[in-house]
Amino acid sequence: MEFLLWVRGPAFNLALTVFVLGMTVRLLEIFLLGRRPNYAEPRGPEFGPGMKTVLNRFAVDPGVFSRAPFNVVVGYLWHIGFLACLFLFIPHIELAHGTFGLSWPGLPNPLVDALAAVTLVSLVAVLIHRNRHPVMRYLTTREDTLVWIATFLPVLTGYLAYHRAINPYPVALGLHILSVELLMVLFPFTQLTHAFTVFIARWYNGAAFGRKGVQS
Repeated sequence: MEFLLWVRGPAFNLALTVFVLGMTVRLLEIFLLGRRPNYAEPRGPEFGPGMKTVLNRFAVDPGVFSRAPFNVVVGYLWHIGFLACLFLFIPHIELAHGTFGLSWPGLPNPLVDALAAVTLVSLVAVLIHRNRHPVMRYLTTREDTLVWIATFLPVLTGYLAYHRAINPYPVALGLHILSVELLMVLFPFTQLTHAFTVFIARWYNGAAFGRKGVQS
């Protein structure tokens, strides 16, 4: 219980502080860079095409799918599963309500449990594929491996805690929370920041093309 109280108290506050301050700095770095002035006469608006590109890029590109169907399918599976476990698991929603006063509908626990299993299998498949593919293995860095571990552990520990696979239960729950806090601390300093910056980049590309009067 002392371990659980520590990870739910001081450790969580520290991780949340690092996450919020780190992401604030990273986003300020991006926005304060600014853009070079474009003196060409605009041929179209920027905001609408930018938002359209943000949404359109969620669709699978046929060319990319034909070249790497495994990456596309498994990538979608684990991203959707991870986000569902994070935001639609009822105990997580209750935690958000108790901490921030926010609440929203969730999914039935058995469904989230199944999605967690799919996410775990998908992440393991990603790791195996990355290590067996000669080009991807060559391009894989230590940061890639660290990010994979930091992403995998919260799902694994949450799955084990839900099924009471580790005793006593406070230890299992504490390990799960601690793994989430590790993810939060690493978030601003690794490629995990793409969870935020991907939307900025998509909008910027769409806005640039919209200004030129062409589609992104």
